[in-house]
Amino acid sequence: MYHFDVESAINDCCRWIQHWFAENGDGCPAVLGISGGKDSSVCAALLCRALGVHRVVGVMMPNNVQPDIADAKQLCSHLGIVNYTVNIGACANALTEEINAQLPMSRQATVNLPPRLRMATVYAVSQSINGRVANTCNLSEDWVGYSTRWGDSVGDFAPLAQFTVTEVKAMGRALGLPENLVEKPPSDGLTGKTDEDNLGFTYKELDAYLREGIEPSPEIKERIDRKHKANLFKLSMMPSFPFSPKE
Repeated sequence: MYHFDVESAINDCCRWIQHWFAENGDGCPAVLGISGGKDSSVCAALLCRALGVHRVVGVMMPNNVQPDIADAKQLCSHLGIVNYTVNIGACANALTEEINAQLPMSRQATVNLPPRLRMATVYAVSQSINGRVANTCNLSEDWVGYSTRWGDSVGDFAPLAQFTVTEVKAMGRALGLPENLVEKPPSDGLTGKTDEDNLGFTYKELDAYLREGIEPSPEIKERIDRKHKANLFKLSMMPSFPFSPKE
């Protein structure tokens, strides 16, 4: 039976973070978007343990009004990290209006615009302080493509990318995060639905399938496998034509 050694995972991940920064930005701060959800909360806590609170910078990015922004503020206060609030609402509204004046934006394009603007914002803050951007996605989300390409799917390094949702929650508790942040229903913050509503299955089912090979119902298994195959490109480097000059 699979056993997740949470303390070992935390210690190993922190050492990996320290090594990555020693090689790719010695002394630089880590910068990440803070939503108040478990992933950004756990990632921020790991960074604080690995690098020290003084080297972690959080960026809160409401899209006009964010009903749950108190959770993001709670996390920043709990960890004691430097943080900035940049409201992307005016930018998102203006860009949407400009595009719609030329052609109707699709629903998916409208949904994905804010996370792409958020990532541009995180990089602008990071570059302004010579930082390195942390990707906060986890294995469960990445497996089924539950991220926005060139939005929350990117970053300079990814501490949580090999941990499932179940494992991330365990790490959050071991790191002493407030329970309401660890157990906050996962949501993209865009559609008004939880992740599981949008996916059509639970993370518990997905994680059991990934880690223990416990197959869910045939319908859900087919959905997971289909989503995984369809979204593999999100995790790959951009392909380029393999041109070779002829002699």
